[in-house]
Amino acid sequence: MLDFMDYVQNAFYEASHWNRNNSYGALTATAQGKQLLLPLRPPDPPWWWEIWHAGKRIDTRDALLYGRLYLPRSTLEALYLRRLSPTSLLKINAVSDTRLPNGGSALALLAQDRGKWSAEYMYSTDSALFGARGLYNFGPDPRTTGEEETVLAPAIEEGAAMVPRATVARGNGSEAKEQVSRCSAGAEVYYGLLNKSGGMSTGFRFATLPAHTGFPYTMTLTLNPLMGNMSSSYSVRAGELLNFSSRFDFNVYSYESGVVMGMELWRLRDLCGLDGMPSLEEEKRLAQAKRTIEIGRRKGLFDEEDITGGNDVAGCLKARIDQRGNVGLLWEGRVKELVYSCGASIDLRGGKDIVNGVGLELQYSS
Repeated sequence: MLDFMDYVQNAFYEASHWNRNNSYGALTATAQGKQLLLPLRPPDPPWWWEIWHAGKRIDTRDALLYGRLYLPRSTLEALYLRRLSPTSLLKINAVSDTRLPNGGSALALLAQDRGKWSAEYMYSTDSALFGARGLYNFGPDPRTTGEEETVLAPAIEEGAAMVPRATVARGNGSEAKEQVSRCSAGAEVYYGLLNKSGGMSTGFRFATLPAHTGFPYTMTLTLNPLMGNMSSSYSVRAGELLNFSSRFDFNVYSYESGVVMGMELWRLRDLCGLDGMPSLEEEKRLAQAKRTIEIGRRKGLFDEEDITGGNDVAGCLKARIDQRGNVGLLWEGRVKELVYSCGASIDLRGGKDIVNGVGLELQYSS
């Protein structure tokens, strides 16, 4: 289940045409869930940001301001997002709580996305921490491949699929071969002025793209040389509604290791009416989606969930087990505007308590 703040951020990224997966912070994100890695896309052309009214340019910059208050702890959490240019984004997170040092903290992040590579610069008031991280994608540069991009306009009717608005030539006009996979590498460094300590990490990712004819899969490897930690993961989408993943952790100093395996099984809601046939509204929406799904997936503008709105998912069953016999089960579902999740932690080794815990979470949005 997505936290509401994460949901709001993702909605802003989609609305402002920002690729949230092309960053070092999201290196392992595509190895989780039903998400697929899409082809790289070049930055938006300058005219995409032009807004004209009565013969005058009144350009604006997309922005998001979000706040959340926790009761009865009186903890205030704030988020500010702003697109500064077609290739840059500013993000500020802040939290106010009397139990935190200095009454709270703030984190500022400036991100740049050039398609071929991306960079992020961070500052945190906690320990006066400075940091920088970057990601480089091997293969052709989307800015120079000469590929044509179909720009999609929002649908007029609510719930309908997006329709092509214009075709824009990209790059130098040379013929580009469609990629079936992509390899990425990145690193981060950070240093705290107050505690005079720093750290670094590096990571690699290999993932298939929608043009791949076999099962989509993703492999990641992250290393922290100073702490001696190494983590690798492998995820495969075995079917349209089934994912399998595994993760191996190892520390070269203590020789401690861990293995975790998990799966996700999605369930779609019933799109049929009382007579067992799809309703007219669903038939219209799905027909429009089929006309644009191939263009969107191959050009990297959106995936199937973006077209359908993600409303066809009724629930998801998640399960995981580690080398110690600890099993976790979680069911996430939705009933109209109510989103719920319930799960349990089980110890297969036996003992006094086989069931270690049971939890329930409810979220409502209107």
